[in-house]
Amino acid sequence: MEVYTAMRHFADSWGLLAMTLFFVGVVIFTLLPGASTSANEAAKIPLKED
Repeated sequence: MEVYTAMRHFADSWGLLAMTLFFVGVVIFTLLPGASTSANEAAKIPLKED
C-alpha cells in the first residue's frame, strides 16, 4: 500500500471522526455558562500592562 493511499484512507475514516469530535467539543465549550467570563478575560490579555 502506498503512503498516499494509506493516508487518504486514514483521513477518510479516523481523521474525519477526530475533526468532527474536535468541532463538537469546541462548540460545546463555547456554549457553557461560564465561557463568556473566561472569553472576556482572555480578550483583555493583550491590553494588560504589567
